Amino acid sequence: MHRKLSLFILWHTSMTPDETPFRPSSTTINGIVESDSCKETAEIMTLPIDKSVICPILIGRTRELAALYSLGDVNRSEQGQAALISGEAGIGKSRLVAEARSYGVSQGFLPLQGSCFQADTSYPYAPLLDLLRAFFANQISASLTASQEQIVSELVQLLPDLALLFPHHVPLPRPQTPDPVQQKRRLFIVLTHFLTTLAAQQPVLLIVEDIQWCDESSLDFLLHLARHGLSQPLFFLFTYRSEEISPGLSHWLAQLDRERLALELVLKRLSRIEVDAMLQAIFAVLHPIPTELLETIYTLTDGNPFFVEEILKSLITTGELQYVDGKWEFRSVKRDSDAFSLIPRSVHDAVRQRVDQLSAESEQALTLAAVAGRRFDFTLLQTILHWDEDQLLPLMKELIAAQLVVEESADQFAFRHALIRQAIYSELLVRERRSLHLGIAGALEFLYASPLQREAYLADLAYHFYEAGSWAKALEYTERAGERALALYAPRAAIEHLTHALDAAHQLPVTPPGKLYYARGQAYETLGEFDRARSDYERALDTAHTASDGQMEWQSMMALGFLWAERDYAKAGAWFRQALDLAARLADPTLRARSLNRLGNWLVNTGRSEEGLQAHQAALRIFEEQHNTQGMAETLDLLGITYGMRGDRIKAVEQLGQAIALFRTLGDTQSLLSSLAMRAVQSMPGSSETTFWPLRTRNECVQDASESLRLARRIDSLAGQAFAENTLAHTLLSFGEFGPALSHAQEASRIATEIEHQQWMVASTSALGHIYVLLLAPAPAIKALEASLSLARELGSTFWMTTLA
Repeated sequence: MHRKLSLFILWHTSMTPDETPFRPSSTTINGIVESDSCKETAEIMTLPIDKSVICPILIGRTRELAALYSLGDVNRSEQGQAALISGEAGIGKSRLVAEARSYGVSQGFLPLQGSCFQADTSYPYAPLLDLLRAFFANQISASLTASQEQIVSELVQLLPDLALLFPHHVPLPRPQTPDPVQQKRRLFIVLTHFLTTLAAQQPVLLIVEDIQWCDESSLDFLLHLARHGLSQPLFFLFTYRSEEISPGLSHWLAQLDRERLALELVLKRLSRIEVDAMLQAIFAVLHPIPTELLETIYTLTDGNPFFVEEILKSLITTGELQYVDGKWEFRSVKRDSDAFSLIPRSVHDAVRQRVDQLSAESEQALTLAAVAGRRFDFTLLQTILHWDEDQLLPLMKELIAAQLVVEESADQFAFRHALIRQAIYSELLVRERRSLHLGIAGALEFLYASPLQREAYLADLAYHFYEAGSWAKALEYTERAGERALALYAPRAAIEHLTHALDAAHQLPVTPPGKLYYARGQAYETLGEFDRARSDYERALDTAHTASDGQMEWQSMMALGFLWAERDYAKAGAWFRQALDLAARLADPTLRARSLNRLGNWLVNTGRSEEGLQAHQAALRIFEEQHNTQGMAETLDLLGITYGMRGDRIKAVEQLGQAIALFRTLGDTQSLLSSLAMRAVQSMPGSSETTFWPLRTRNECVQDASESLRLARRIDSLAGQAFAENTLAHTLLSFGEFGPALSHAQEASRIATEIEHQQWMVASTSALGHIYVLLLAPAPAIKALEASLSLARELGSTFWMTTLA
């Protein structure tokens, strides 16, 4: 595991009058910055393995750096700021970050930095763990303050990986199936408190690199923190590869744009003139580079700074570029086009040239490290290679000298760039990879034998056993890793692990348990992937039926009912009835009560409110007998909705108020936001034609709806946001605030359409039609209401069809 090494540092001193001069630590001569490293002679290049071939100055990034300095200056005024640095791999994002970090430190900022790596997409909270490890590693030598002790205890419980750093903070036992939303919320609160507390003492520069590989949970938290850090001296700096934007990252970036939370700096490739300036700086010369060399390098690299450096290293290593009689000669420059075939044409070739300079032992260690991952542990290499420290240390120094890896700490090393690791890994045969993955997996099991340690390395064990084709172990660890990711509210990571688990089961071959399909279906449903979720739930149902697993059969039926409730009420009702019948056969009162509630709600929405009311009341009696607080709260919420749809608004508000109080006690955010929104609807004056005054004041109604929206945004529930926006629209409309009502209705419609939530599409379009009616605009009103009625018919909701008609 490692932090990304800076790729290059460039500086361009020719500025236009509107550009801001910066604070370089070196001197400027004739438009070129001369640093101490530049003062070295060409002897630098005569020892290519032992010396650096990295440009010592920053070129072509004047405006971007000025923007970062400006944001940093603003941030010291205790106003939160965020910047995104994007561009292709090797374009110089890390060097720009390094420069901004250096400046931030000089201005009194506390730097906190974490990085993401390709394997981290299935490793929940990986960059945050990286950041926390780096911060607390500096605190271990000194005693922690009382407040830090408390924070550490909380974090170790929520992120067991940190227990390895603080072994005396043993996590308290947690429920086997914690509510993922509450677990996520608790973690967000603790981390936010920790970081804002630091910022209150000293301005904080929080850096996360390569968020294109960031797991979903970390992205969720970073957005949460950006929102809550606006009033704190927090400066956020994120980098990502523009060519590797996943749907999850695209949505995250859109949210930043929508809420105006970040400034984006897009790094472009260097021009031919800038590449010339870069080569002059590397060679420490003040005259133009030979045209043949410049054209060759520019053609090969297309202005990518990292590729420029890699090609130069390769040329020097192979002797194609030499320092002769006080000047550099590009010896392979010929009219014959075959001469250019000697120049590496990719990073893979450049890496191969450097690897060939290594000793056999160093290459063996490097190959093993490439299979281990972008980051790798010294102890892991020792264990697998059976070498003592005195044998391995010189080899690591050789790899560092070759600029292939960097040292992060006494125990951890990393590849200088992800492309280096990928190039080495790609040269291995499949059989070689499997053998090495199996060796690494076995070593991890040996090194981390305790349950707590295994929990911390669960994702690594799952990955290596799967890649090794050790299917029994792969099934065990990928299933556990998937369940853990789902519990941490990281559905994409869960899908990857659970898919591997299903593949491993088929390879054994054994029949995959229904719970694997069910869990993956939950992850797909969370992401709004209806067809994949339905397929997995149906397969879970079939598997459970074959295995006579009644509990899983019931869960699958209920899941299918919930899923279809978004699109087809008839199909949803059929599944809820099947679940109720199965609960009766299983003679399980809890399952029966939950089934009654879902069927009751379906009956109410399809126009059979009296039957629905009876079903809810029967469920409530069961939960009261069991003293099941969660079940009672959910039933009271549904009763509130039922009474409201029957026209008994006083009873509706009363029942919803009881549900809200219980949900607050339980800490159930998802249910709370729904109950708050519904109470606002039932309290406002426009809910019924039988009264002409609200049951509660305007401010109380708006407060409920606004809190619902805040909670939905906090847990990033788009369906919840659509519902809350729609509620705000109706509430404000009831009190005659037409402009804000229209704005909220339009936003509700936009979100509902984006996630294809048909029920909220009906509700939001209905709200728009209602607003246009009261604005005396019949044409748009008819258009909106007809569209809403058509959607309601597709959905099969009698309530909405009657209301709209």
